[in-house]
Amino acid sequence: MSQAPQIDRRPKRFPPPEFPPRRAALFAKTPPAVFPVVLGLLGLGLALRRGLAGTALAEPLEALNGGLLGLWLFAVLALLGKVLRRPGVVVQDLRVLPGRAGLAAATMSGMVAASLILPFVPGLAVGLALVSLTLHAVLAGLLIATLLQMPPEAREVNPTWHLSFVGFIVGAVPLALAGWTGVAQAILMVTLVAAAVIWAVSLAQLIRRIPPAPLRPLLAIHLSPAALFATVASLLGQPVLAQAFAAFGAVILLALVIFARWITLAGFSAMWGALTFPLAAYASALIVTGGGFALPGLAVLVAATLLIPPIAWNVLKLWPGGRLAARTNAAEA
Repeated sequence: MSQAPQIDRRPKRFPPPEFPPRRAALFAKTPPAVFPVVLGLLGLGLALRRGLAGTALAEPLEALNGGLLGLWLFAVLALLGKVLRRPGVVVQDLRVLPGRAGLAAATMSGMVAASLILPFVPGLAVGLALVSLTLHAVLAGLLIATLLQMPPEAREVNPTWHLSFVGFIVGAVPLALAGWTGVAQAILMVTLVAAAVIWAVSLAQLIRRIPPAPLRPLLAIHLSPAALFATVASLLGQPVLAQAFAAFGAVILLALVIFARWITLAGFSAMWGALTFPLAAYASALIVTGGGFALPGLAVLVAATLLIPPIAWNVLKLWPGGRLAARTNAAEA
């Protein structure tokens, strides 16, 4: 007769708590979620430059833009410190929605920074734009590889796909201004196709089911491609295309305004960073497109100036102490 297996009834052993608690290494938990609002602030600075050109405020504004570039550089160095400590954190951050949106916004912010410094150091600006585009392509490839290893429900199209797969269009702005029109045109045509697919799939999904309240602020990202297509088309001398996307952006923005209460129903979170850069990009687009779009562009710029800084501040103040990292599931190096 076989004996019944013995069961160890002793309590499970756990390691003793550390005292004082272990502190993460400097920048080891840098949350990528800081970059959507950094991108929004840089975009606002660029929009203000365009809207205030030729006024007495133009020169003081450049001092403000210098400060914003300092914030961007600090955030980049913090993220770089984390990645160099353990490169595998990149893939870990790509596995969560705030992480993949933040990493895409990080490289996009480099492209906006290139636009900001272009009038002063054109060669450095073009170099920064090209490096940012290259890193963005690397991240897009890593994201595809990561998504293929995840369950099907994690691979569904969502608005952040615009950042990863259409975000290249941000780099076309400084390149078009620097005279690299052929490259800018190629980026415009390729990203147009990607954005059209994402818009179509996202619309079908929105008709089938209502997104959960915490993710609804991400719907604002759909405005970004329309805004940037209008800007790049204007810079490339294609006014009809620019006006078409400026008008399409107006439809998206109107829908966002009408459903603003529904979109923000879950209350403030780091996801509100997605409300910042599309608004700044659309203000720029209307001003650059000009004509009948210029005055509405100034109105959108005023709204962006009132909304973006408070949202950015409320996200950025969560960064010290690790609260933003904890709330967005940021990986630790």
